[in-house]
Amino acid sequence: MAPHNDIVLFHYTYSPYARRVTWYLALRGIEYAQCLQPPTLPRKDLDALGVKYRRIPVMSIGRDIYCDTRLILEKLETRFPDGALGATQPDQKAIEKLLENWCIDGGVFNRASQLIPPDMPLLNDPKFKKDREDLSGRSWDKNDITKMRPEAISHIRDAFAFLETGLLADDRDWILNTEKPSLADIEAIWPFHWLTGLKGALPPSFISSKQFPKVFAWIDRFSKTIASTKASAPKAITLKGADAVDFVTHAEFSEPEGEVVEDPLGLEKGQDVEVWPIDLGFKNHDRGVLSALNSREVVIATRTNLGGKEVRIHHPRTNFRVRAVGGNTGSKL
Repeated sequence: MAPHNDIVLFHYTYSPYARRVTWYLALRGIEYAQCLQPPTLPRKDLDALGVKYRRIPVMSIGRDIYCDTRLILEKLETRFPDGALGATQPDQKAIEKLLENWCIDGGVFNRASQLIPPDMPLLNDPKFKKDREDLSGRSWDKNDITKMRPEAISHIRDAFAFLETGLLADDRDWILNTEKPSLADIEAIWPFHWLTGLKGALPPSFISSKQFPKVFAWIDRFSKTIASTKASAPKAITLKGADAVDFVTHAEFSEPEGEVVEDPLGLEKGQDVEVWPIDLGFKNHDRGVLSALNSREVVIATRTNLGGKEVRIHHPRTNFRVRAVGGNTGSKL
């Protein structure tokens, strides 16, 4: 059975992006269900729900399905405003947003992913290697990963230095000098936390607690806070795939249907469109009927492959492309 708030998180446990959401849920004490997914395609549960988007995590609240952690965190902040972790002052909101962009769009995680150790066992799995090449559009051959490492180390060392000599320079515990972790900490810490837990990723001669004591202390403090918070937070309810699909398809929508506002794309409500990310996972396009469009998100209505129930798939606008398609897409309602 799923929690009363209808949240189901589709993820796998070692996804650094998924940790952004599970950390947030733990810090907020929000109940949720999870449906664990394989790290590579196919993901039959999401396919049954009519979702082509291939990145993890995906979150459903009722029959509204949310893609991309930026949108997922934004929706959780809005849906559960009491005790929200986001900044309230304009200057702090700006820092929070800049950290989000820095880590996701500004190259930090892209460079972090190039520090995956070449001897990592998963790289011996042809299926995993091919899956990540399809996701990223670059080679995951061990020799190519080895060649990229020196440049990636240089970039990540610079990112550690930015935190060490900037935002954490005055020995504060948390990015915005708050009493506990805020959304800004989640936006900033996740690639660095992931790298410090990935054995062999960071060469200690260049990046360690010796060169960056404040950053490593921040990461350790955050890890301990998450561990203690999870001990008292509601435990995630784990659903099998069929149960998660059944729950979503029999739920109600969690949001009223939105509107299509005036937009440079010139699209109209009810048009057949396709939506896809343009940075990672760009081969997988969701198609449906345009339900809502504004500066923050695009929402399409489509039907599940299992049961033919209407669902609404939400994508952010940042680094996503929306395009009208002609003919019958098979998703008309």
